[in-house]
Amino acid sequence: MAGNDLTILRSYAKAAPESLPLSIRFQYSEKTTTVFDRYNKSIFHFLILPRILPGAELDPAALENLRSLLKADKNKAKRVIDSLAEEANKVKEKIEEEMIKVYGFKWDIWTGFHAQPSMAHLHLHVLSADLVSEKLKHKKHYNSFRPDLGFFIHLDDVLSWFEATHSYFEDVVKQFKPSEYEAKLKEDLVCFRCYSEMKNIPTLKAHLQEEWNKLERTARASAKRKHEIEKRQASKSASQSQESKATKTPAPDVSERDTKRAKLQEETTEST
Repeated sequence: MAGNDLTILRSYAKAAPESLPLSIRFQYSEKTTTVFDRYNKSIFHFLILPRILPGAELDPAALENLRSLLKADKNKAKRVIDSLAEEANKVKEKIEEEMIKVYGFKWDIWTGFHAQPSMAHLHLHVLSADLVSEKLKHKKHYNSFRPDLGFFIHLDDVLSWFEATHSYFEDVVKQFKPSEYEAKLKEDLVCFRCYSEMKNIPTLKAHLQEEWNKLERTARASAKRKHEIEKRQASKSASQSQESKATKTPAPDVSERDTKRAKLQEETTEST
């Protein structure tokens, strides 16, 4: 596959999805290709790319990043965002299935864009809300995904821009200057769960792992309690059903009743 690390996503978007190896391709649709993030920053992390197709209504230059898309024709840009959102819902469903299969519970999933991405071609991040990964190594890695900092622009926010008034949308486009987001990557390291400040990345990573372990323990304990309650309720229902059957007055046998009635009538007839 042609392209260096910074333009490889564009190569994926141009390629026929079937030609991509399964180690790269997760799934695809008529308009999008979803790939594994090779530098995943969470337990689950995927990238959804709008495909570059012959005769597409938007020039590939408009798909360079979120800012270039917002500056393109609004209706066409919205169709691109809508197609990414539709595919994101499908990816989230599969992530949740895998969460339950592997971990026994599911947790939050984030979807969004980087204000100033490091790689060419628009891509929507879909990642589990844990930020537990060996590949999270630098402050900028963490702050670029911290959900409350602002560098990570949530998909729901982008969708709301398109639903707002035209003047509001125009203001958003004018004020959207990726270079102004750079300072956010240098902000202090703060846990997105408990908001505790961490002195460095190793300390933060250890803390995030502890937070994840706590979440997993709590979820497993909750699932165990739920299972025990359901088991007791099922046992109680079965016991009550058996007691009901034991105390219930048996219904008279219809055939036996009819036989007795016929015999009685016969005896009455003979006596008369």
